[in-house]
Amino acid sequence: MEYRRLGASGLMVPALSFGAGTFGGRGELFGAWGDTDEAQARKLVDICLEAGVNMFDTADVYSAGASEEVLGAALKGRRDQVIISTKAGLPTGDGPADAGTSRARLIKAVDEALRRLDTDYIDLFQLHAYDARTPVHEVLSTLDDLVRAGKLRYTGVSNFSGWQLMKSLADADRHGYQRYAAHQVYYSLVGRDYEWELMPLGVEEGVGAVVWSPLGWGRLTGRIRRGQPLPAGSRLHATADYGPPVEDEQLYRVVDALDAVAEETGRTVPQIAINWLLRRPTVSSVLIGARNEEQLRQNLGAVGWSLTEDQVARLDAASARPAPYPYFPYERQEGFARLNPHPLAKAGAGAAPFQG
Repeated sequence: MEYRRLGASGLMVPALSFGAGTFGGRGELFGAWGDTDEAQARKLVDICLEAGVNMFDTADVYSAGASEEVLGAALKGRRDQVIISTKAGLPTGDGPADAGTSRARLIKAVDEALRRLDTDYIDLFQLHAYDARTPVHEVLSTLDDLVRAGKLRYTGVSNFSGWQLMKSLADADRHGYQRYAAHQVYYSLVGRDYEWELMPLGVEEGVGAVVWSPLGWGRLTGRIRRGQPLPAGSRLHATADYGPPVEDEQLYRVVDALDAVAEETGRTVPQIAINWLLRRPTVSSVLIGARNEEQLRQNLGAVGWSLTEDQVARLDAASARPAPYPYFPYERQEGFARLNPHPLAKAGAGAAPFQG
């Protein structure tokens, strides 16, 4: 397993990390993802650690806290071998104090996560969403206090816009608070919006991407094909409305390119889609999930080899979409590009990810 710095921090994380969204199985959304119990989770953790995958990501909203509980039980007796990442901020109830990242809510959320995970500290704690109701200074000062108290080691965010992240980083610099080291983001061959603003920001400010849903919300499993119905058992039957939208023709164009590369390499479609991500600037780790051991072992096969420059270029072309304003002039007009080259243009196709 390859290990990379998390952004510009000193924390080393594996190129692949395990997403525990399938643990617990409570509720409509997470029940459709999976219902891994403690015994099954322990087996998946065994496989991960054997392969060098030592970071495990969860959140308080995953199965109403059950994901954290199952993960904590599965990691019992080997806490010093792993990196635990969790998130808070999204609503966990209907009460006025059951959502957001106020000082009171963050302190309570961290204490409850520590209890469910059965640990004294969290290696990486991320805000699951931006809270426009709470001043940025309040959020950052609270997280800084929790770091100083030894409850958190590193902090990050998830699903922030560029201005929200930059406002937070500027306030951290102004007051000497710990900067966010990570941004957990959606990024895939059928969802490349991350590249337009958040990737350049990550390069400039040293924020590493932890990628969620690298298979486009289950669309790049290799089971979805042009002219064929959605496979039985696909989680898209129950969860398509929750995830990022993808136009049918865009999806089929990417799948066709993945199929061609799969035939050339002997690799699976998911392995190729994940390997492509691992070559992108700022990507520190890609989260892989699995309902069972077979899925996990297949996803682990995404590392230890590399796509050729030609294969990367073909996947880039198949998945490319026009950039929105104000980004398209930098993509199409030489004068703009000379003033503000994009990280992908500066790095070149297939460049090694940003390491700080």
